[in-house]
Amino acid sequence: MLDAAARRLIDPPLNRLGRSLARAGATADGVTLAGLGLGLAAAAMIALGAPGWALLPLLASRLADGLDGAVARATRRTDWGGYLDIAADFAFYGAIPLAFILADPVANGAAGGFLLAAFYFNGTTFLGYAILAEKKRMQTSAQGIKSLYFSNGLLEGTETIGFFVLLCLLPGYFAPLAWVFGAVCYLSGTLRLIGSRTVFRD
Repeated sequence: MLDAAARRLIDPPLNRLGRSLARAGATADGVTLAGLGLGLAAAAMIALGAPGWALLPLLASRLADGLDGAVARATRRTDWGGYLDIAADFAFYGAIPLAFILADPVANGAAGGFLLAAFYFNGTTFLGYAILAEKKRMQTSAQGIKSLYFSNGLLEGTETIGFFVLLCLLPGYFAPLAWVFGAVCYLSGTLRLIGSRTVFRD
């Protein structure tokens, strides 16, 4: 819901930094993989009981996630790069709740499982929408220039990162926060599914 507004603020500095990285020889795929590595390092720190320290690699990973597209725009965008980016994003999004489950299975297991199931459903509606949008040659740049069609929703990347930051700051409240966020994820995916019936009606 907040991604479009966030992109207007962060894209100009990201594009400048992306051009600098491209001139220094960085590749978009390399930045994507570095971001994934940082995100998984954050998840490992959470699982080991250090969620506060995990904020550093977590936020750095999301910076890299924004920079890979900027580097691609400064060099050459590829379908493979877009595919790698979305796969890395989903790996990261799943790793953080899993890390909290591993950190305290008794307290966080049920809520974490519910949250992961909600992510799974919401991600399916998102990617399915993108596939059908490609078949209809639909385009949008509301969330920036992307390799896939990005449909909006109640919860997008900005809200999810904010949620992860909140979890790291308040790890003792993981369970209630996960139940609430998971429920809104299900609502977001359901609304996207209902809306797609009109958009993609033959």
